[in-house]
Amino acid sequence: MTVASHITELKKKHEHLSDMVSQAQRSPGTSDLQIAEWKKQKLKLKEEIGRLSQG
Repeated sequence: MTVASHITELKKKHEHLSDMVSQAQRSPGTSDLQIAEWKKQKLKLKEEIGRLSQG
C-alpha cells in the first residue's frame, strides 16, 4: 500500500467517525463515553494523517 492510499483510507475512517459522532450527538440515547471514545479515535487518525502527509 502506498502512503497516498494509506492516507486516503485514514481519511475515509476519519469521515466515518465524524458521521457517527454527529449522529450520536443528535440521539439522546448515546453514551457520552462512547462519543468521547470516537472523538479520541478521530484525533488519532487526524494526527496520523498529518504525520504521513509531512513525510
